[in-house]
Amino acid sequence: MKEIRKVLLIHPEISRTKYNFAGVIDNEPLELEYIAALLRERGVDYAIWDGQVERISAAEKLKAYMPDLVYVCGRTRQERFMLEYCQSAKDLCGSVTVIGGLHAQQCYARMYQNCVDYILVSFDIFQLIQLIQGTPPEQLEDMCRRTEDGWHTAAPKPFDIQRLPLPDRSYFLTHTDRYRYLELLPCAHVRTAYCCPYRCSFCSRNKLNCGVYTCRDIQDVVEEIARIPCENIYLVDDDFLVDEKRIRQFINLIRERQICKRYVCYGRADFIARYPELMQQLKEIGFYYILTGLEALDDQHMTAYNKKCDMDCNTKAVEILHNVGIHMMGMFIADLDFTGKDFRSMYRWIKAHKLRHAAVSIFTPELDSPLYQQYADRILTEDPGAWDYLHVVAQPGRLSLRAYYFHYHVLLIRLFLRGWRDGIYDFVDYGYYIRSFVKNMFRFGG
Repeated sequence: MKEIRKVLLIHPEISRTKYNFAGVIDNEPLELEYIAALLRERGVDYAIWDGQVERISAAEKLKAYMPDLVYVCGRTRQERFMLEYCQSAKDLCGSVTVIGGLHAQQCYARMYQNCVDYILVSFDIFQLIQLIQGTPPEQLEDMCRRTEDGWHTAAPKPFDIQRLPLPDRSYFLTHTDRYRYLELLPCAHVRTAYCCPYRCSFCSRNKLNCGVYTCRDIQDVVEEIARIPCENIYLVDDDFLVDEKRIRQFINLIRERQICKRYVCYGRADFIARYPELMQQLKEIGFYYILTGLEALDDQHMTAYNKKCDMDCNTKAVEILHNVGIHMMGMFIADLDFTGKDFRSMYRWIKAHKLRHAAVSIFTPELDSPLYQQYADRILTEDPGAWDYLHVVAQPGRLSLRAYYFHYHVLLIRLFLRGWRDGIYDFVDYGYYIRSFVKNMFRFGG
């Protein structure tokens, strides 16, 4: 492999349509910033291009920077963009191309393309650094590689998150006007763990890192937070509220350091219901949003999803966060067996429980998962861009496709109108989104 002097790190565009929530939730490219820190430490010239925020195209960046190696990471819905960038890197610069990230870990064989040279199938970014520094590729155990005889498939190993460096946030700090979580602008990301210790049937996150949950020393986490020149912190673990003792230690350390910031995290309803006094303490140190997978309206669906949680627990969790003053972002699944009545019931439940913040995703069997195989004879599209939880990828069971989309968009419109009446998300152009939903009520599924 040629000598690597310049590296371009790419985070893809979310979408090239307006049917997305760009400008409402825009995520700091944290994985690239970990890599950037290691490159800077080793004196390697690098640049970041984030399709969420950049005003020039990836092709323009490639021509201007002429990297020796391009690393791209992304999610399922960004697969085509990732491959397109790799092809452009080959055509314009003759670059070595590497794909990594969440989608590559789960679906690496989909990346077996002539424009791709290597695929990192674990969180071990040190193997990317070794490749850049000239380590023979065959020695990199977590890298799939293209050879003259075809693709060599790697067997990934769990990665110890304690090995991660502190991220180089220089790119984030030059784009603080763009990275946000709803009204929290700017909002910096902090990761304290990889994987999830729970095994919900619809979720693929618990399969990441070979299914092994690994977490950082909480003192290191607090030290990182203290150093970040940003008052809004999104703890981006798949579930931050896992270990009671660790959370209590986090609270005590934040208080000892007198750190005054606002926090966003994921947390399960059963943890919230079990520790109401802990929620009060989290409120006192600045927790603003807790994203909670409420998922369903009945115990039958909760059991089918293997949530290990019931509706009584969900109701209690909503009440606790409401009482202590933390905003719950209730996340629901529109199941493929829904009828029009089920969509209406979901709205009524959200309204009855005074849940001001709610997000509804369409049930989506993840690619190359056991759930995908279960729904194989119902899959409607092969377009990875549809795996954004806003599109139906498998045939609904009790409604036509058009009717399902109609009821789904009616639900979204009702939730948006309720948010508008309640005066939340003042920065959002409600008219734009409602017009978009109305249009898609009839366009999708036609």
